[in-house]
Amino acid sequence: MAEGENTAAGNGQATEGNEQQFFVQKIYLKDLSFESPQAPDIFTHDDWKPEVSVQVGNNATRLSDAAFETELTITVTATHAEKTIYLAEVQYGGVFTIKGFDDDTRRQLLGAYCPTQIFPYIRETVGDLVMKGGFPQMVLQPINFEALYIQHEQQRAAQTDDAPDARPN
Repeated sequence: MAEGENTAAGNGQATEGNEQQFFVQKIYLKDLSFESPQAPDIFTHDDWKPEVSVQVGNNATRLSDAAFETELTITVTATHAEKTIYLAEVQYGGVFTIKGFDDDTRRQLLGAYCPTQIFPYIRETVGDLVMKGGFPQMVLQPINFEALYIQHEQQRAAQTDDAPDARPN
């Protein structure tokens, strides 16, 4: 193995003469947004208890034969009395080398493993961003991206099974 190369064993089998490789090339902040439409008035209320919702999204894109980008987006919205207290949206990207894996394993790496690698960075950024907005730090709970990936694949399979057969009788 050449210096600086990392390999990862996976469920997929490498094709003959094709070594499996997985490594992180870069993790980076892509987009950042924070809004506090009720400031400064909200800071004069001691009794507000916000309702917080967290939305998670991820997307993968092929950049070259063996390079892929995974984007992870977290949107945190805090509301009180149906008014938005703050909205924080953070998007991180990661470039990963994935080579020698079958399609199913590559999809699983991109849909579950890569977001898991990015999550600690986005978690820290969201917490700091909310705190710098003058609010108590938002601590994102761990996310099981493997379970989300499996759920997504099951939904995708169900939609495929429910699609009308396009072949003539």
